[in-house]
Parts: sequence; C-alpha cells; structure tokens
Amino acid sequence: MSSTWAQTLEAVGQYAIRYSLVLVLLWIGGMKFTAYEAEGISGFVSNSPLMSWAYSIFSVRTFSALVGITEIVIALLIAARPFSVGASLVGSALAIGMFLTTLSFLLTTPGVWEASAGGFPALSVVPGQFVIKDFVLLGASLWICGEDWRALTSSRSHQREDRGARM
Repeated sequence: MSSTWAQTLEAVGQYAIRYSLVLVLLWIGGMKFTAYEAEGISGFVSNSPLMSWAYSIFSVRTFSALVGITEIVIALLIAARPFSVGASLVGSALAIGMFLTTLSFLLTTPGVWEASAGGFPALSVVPGQFVIKDFVLLGASLWICGEDWRALTSSRSHQREDRGARM
C-alpha cells in the first residue's frame, strides 16, 4: 500500500511541477506588461552583458513586454504537453535558456551580495533572493525537458517498431 501512495504522490508531483512552472511563467509574463515590473527588471537587464544591448533598441517598457510575450509563449508550449510532446520539449528547452540567463544576474547585478552581512554568500533580499528562486525553476525546466525528450524518443521508437512489424 505504501508503494501505491508513493506512486500516486510522485504522479501528482510530476503534474504539480509542470503546471506550477506554467502558472509562474504566465503570471510573471503577464506582469511584464506593467510599468512596475518593467522598471523592476531594468536594473537586471541594464547590468547584464547578455541583455544590456536591448535598451539601445527598445524602450524599457517595450523590452519588458517582449520578455513577457516570450515567457507566456514558453508557458503555453510547456502546457501543451497533453497535445504535443514536441511543443512542450521546445518550451522546456527555452525555459532552461531563460533561467540560465536570469541566474547570470547573480554575477552581473550590483547589490546581489549583502555587504553588511559580509558579502558572498549572504544574499540581499532584492536583487539576490529575488533571483535565487530561479535555481528551482531551472531544475523544474530541466526535469520537464528530460521527461518530454524521453517521451518523444520513446514514442518515435515505438512508431518505428510498429512500422517494422507491419511489413
């Protein structure tokens, strides 16, 4: 009986990881359309060697909206898993890239390490603790990507076997 409960808990956890990530991406992506959030991310973007170029092309609000659209598209791709494993695989791979980028802010954003507490490894509340949560989101994205990849390759392998058996 304990094994059945463990399997049920694991199955619920798998759905919780996937759709919690979808919810977070939709919510945060939607917030990118507000002035509050656009200004909130501007310090991260302007100090990032990977992203600072964007403000020479786009306004703070426009770039934030583009990031929001990207996050929403990634969320929808991951949520499409019941209909398309391939779409979810693309979404989770994009999420990995996105969270690796946001985690780079730990190295590039001034004020991440709290000087009054001795600096590294003491994180400031903002921006340090704000960014550190992305390790969990990266982990969820990695797991989802692996699960989708395995399901896609397994499905293709079964299709090849079925075609071979019919010949």
